[in-house]
Amino acid sequence: MKQFSDLTEQEVLALAITNEEEDSRIYRGFAEGLREQFPASAKVFDEMAEEEVHHRAILYDLYRQRFGEYLPLIRRQDVKGFLHPKKPLWLMRPLGLEEVRKFAENMEFEAERFYRKAAENARDASVRELLITLAEAEAGHETLAHKLTAKILTEDARAEEHETARRMFLLQYVQPGLVGLMDGSVSTLAPLFAAAFATHNTWETFLVGMAASVGAGISMGFAEALSDDGSLTGRGAPWLRGLVSGLMTTIGGVGHALPYLIPDFYVATIAAVIVVAIELAVISWIRYKYMDTPFLKAAFQIVVGGVLVFISGILIGSS
Repeated sequence: MKQFSDLTEQEVLALAITNEEEDSRIYRGFAEGLREQFPASAKVFDEMAEEEVHHRAILYDLYRQRFGEYLPLIRRQDVKGFLHPKKPLWLMRPLGLEEVRKFAENMEFEAERFYRKAAENARDASVRELLITLAEAEAGHETLAHKLTAKILTEDARAEEHETARRMFLLQYVQPGLVGLMDGSVSTLAPLFAAAFATHNTWETFLVGMAASVGAGISMGFAEALSDDGSLTGRGAPWLRGLVSGLMTTIGGVGHALPYLIPDFYVATIAAVIVVAIELAVISWIRYKYMDTPFLKAAFQIVVGGVLVFISGILIGSS
């Protein structure tokens, strides 16, 4: 691996050519990854890719005039001290629109730095002039992106993409989190209160509640992660959905288990009931906020289910 300062003028131009080709392919990757759900933004990245192809052609023409047909293979990962390997975001599916835009901004900033640094070290006037021109072009890419965005991303397109982003957020985070929270808050009620009324021992009840919560979290996490890989449903990475669902399930169960750290059984039970009521209210609000379910209807459905499980746990524990 070479230091950037040790590169020859031929190697600097070769690296610039490689970088432009790589950047154009990255933009193409972004465009393809966004095309189905964000077609207007995909078109913006198509335009950006064409701009990088044009830059490569100019660089290659100058390179051949100066050094001939042989183009040494030198890439970002072959140089240290200035350029750094990129995280392969363009290979990931589904792509997050804001994450992609931020990544592209960093690419443009890095490219500008590269050309300005290379221009400082260039001895040939024509090479230096071209590098400075490309640095200014990369600095103007943000302006180009804004112009392309204003031209291509109409108000209707923006609204459509906003709705798509909202739907993806619901599918990838809210839905698995809500399912987990509902399962953790409701399904652990029966074993927790059965143990409470069977033993009247707060510590043992706490242990049962923790075991039920952690066990339910692991079960729900695996169930969600293995349900589908997200390729057809657009629900995102299975491990992420599983993690969200598992954590929310555990949190939902732990919430009403924690009050049993209080030594007094009746005080702990009253506190646990209050926590359960808060959990059910939160679930109802999330369904109202994100699932377009009327709040009273959501509350009624959740409360009925929770009360039935709660009563069954008390009856079983008291028998």
